[in-house]
Amino acid sequence: MNNLSALNARITAIGSYVPDRILTNDELEKMVDTNDEWIVQRTGIRERRIAAEDEYTSHLCIRAVEDMIARYQTSLDDVDLIIVATHTPDLPFPSAACLVQAHFGIPVTGAYDLNATCAGFSYALHTAGALVSAGVHRKVLVIGGDTLSKITDYTDRSTCILFGDGAGSVMVERDDEYPAFLAHHLGSDGTGGKHVYRTGLASHLNGVPLGGEGKLVQNGREVYKFAVTTVPQGIEKLLAKSNMQRSDIDWFIPHSANLRIIESICEKSGIPFEKALYSLVFYGNTSAASIPLALDLGIKEGKVQAGDTLLLYGFGGGLTHAGLMVRWG
Repeated sequence: MNNLSALNARITAIGSYVPDRILTNDELEKMVDTNDEWIVQRTGIRERRIAAEDEYTSHLCIRAVEDMIARYQTSLDDVDLIIVATHTPDLPFPSAACLVQAHFGIPVTGAYDLNATCAGFSYALHTAGALVSAGVHRKVLVIGGDTLSKITDYTDRSTCILFGDGAGSVMVERDDEYPAFLAHHLGSDGTGGKHVYRTGLASHLNGVPLGGEGKLVQNGREVYKFAVTTVPQGIEKLLAKSNMQRSDIDWFIPHSANLRIIESICEKSGIPFEKALYSLVFYGNTSAASIPLALDLGIKEGKVQAGDTLLLYGFGGGLTHAGLMVRWG
């Protein structure tokens, strides 16, 4: 296959972690005006995992990397860059990536956090693949992790039913004989930032006052419209760049925001819903962690096999979106 956009890099290992505590729909029913049937019908979510009070994003990321090491026996000693995709770091600084570096004592490596919210893992994976393929780095540790429970308003029934905590990690390494990063497509629409945000140093956006007082605020209807329009268009561009057909895609792994969004994207893009992998049913929307969690579930369940072509697509706050065509294994 002639593909000039392919990068000489591949994913060589994966790991994942979710906290022990389970928050069920029945429990949420005691907190806000909702019920299991209403939540499942509108989102597909049945449970989500919640970090302990003293458990933060870096802790989840570390556990995901430990899982990866245990399963693939990959070494961290020669990692020369760490990228953590998150918008809920333990602290504004030092970065979660630096906390991961400190925990494992990785000797000579760069480390930084990347914030593209729910598209963060796709952005970070694209960055790693490009840097490795360019010869700037040889081995990049990419982690997507978020503790959304820390910024969720549990009095807002429109958002608290959605979000959970988790982390997933992958190793990206140089491979000249098996280029596995087949195509990418990134985009943004900053005018839609008002539709999903969290206040920080500023409490205004483009002169408009914001609410939420540090908690996540989302206009679900507008985010839905953005996703079901933008992602199918991005998929068309990915297919063109990779010189592939829809039938060449073995698995579609979108951001696990909401099952209804995934169904609509599949319908509009012509990808069979049966090819979609998602992590939201028992983990909820875990933002930057949702795609690696879904991929790892697919691997553990025996669905994803070596040589499979994966279409990863993240979308979220910013508004941002990023799609990758990647060959697994």
